[in-house]
Amino acid sequence: MEKTFQTGSFSFRLKFPEELVLPVDMEKFLVETDSADYTYIITAVDILPEAEGELIVDRVDLQVFHTKEGLESRRIGVKGEARPYAFYRETAQNRAEVFVGRWYLAEVEKYEVVFLSLLALERRLAEQPCLILHCAYTEYQGKAMLFSAPSGTGKTTQAELWEQYRGSRTVNGDKALLEYDGTAWTANGWPVCGTSGVCENKKLPVGCIVMLSQAKTNQAWRLRPAEAFTNLYGQITMNAGTGREWCTVSTFSNSLLEKFRCIIWRATFQKMR
Repeated sequence: MEKTFQTGSFSFRLKFPEELVLPVDMEKFLVETDSADYTYIITAVDILPEAEGELIVDRVDLQVFHTKEGLESRRIGVKGEARPYAFYRETAQNRAEVFVGRWYLAEVEKYEVVFLSLLALERRLAEQPCLILHCAYTEYQGKAMLFSAPSGTGKTTQAELWEQYRGSRTVNGDKALLEYDGTAWTANGWPVCGTSGVCENKKLPVGCIVMLSQAKTNQAWRLRPAEAFTNLYGQITMNAGTGREWCTVSTFSNSLLEKFRCIIWRATFQKMR
């Protein structure tokens, strides 16, 4: 089977076997086009290939290897499980092969985050002016209002309160793809929405970013640039954390702050009982 998807301005084509069922939310990003920025060839296998190249990241759930040609391969797993479930290997600057263990196909279909881990999309997007922000992405008065915080702080609660009392609408309950087109930053849909179950493919200009935390009093204030950078940087999604990719994220984060430093806020609120 062959399908092409797009989020923001980045498009990618998947060639995959019928036994691999894609997560439902992926269909919201399906596009009809003859070309794509990147192509992934996915194969279901019983035994994963061996990795080649220099080991540059060695974690329990992820090993990353680089070749002399600058191409990357990954052994992708889950903490607590003995063997990896997938192997990712770049074969050209715009193409990669992905091998998925048949024993894990049901998990790939069930969990969007597991499926996207196969594609290393953060690596592709780091090459462009894009950031994936951990946030509740809401639409308010024609612009994106992004509530960002560590999991469990209250992003979903805030988004629901704004829907109830201010008429906003949640686009994604867990992630937003932020993209810079040379003149402005926009928020775009992303095919992972955590436990919120809210996932739409919509593009809006960024209106404000609100960094949330819990406290005994309700208050809000604009953050200074250095403080805003620290808070924002901690909520940007990255996979491998190689030097080049972290440098790229840092550059784009600074660009975002320069453009929106007057509308990045810190808000504290009382935990609702």
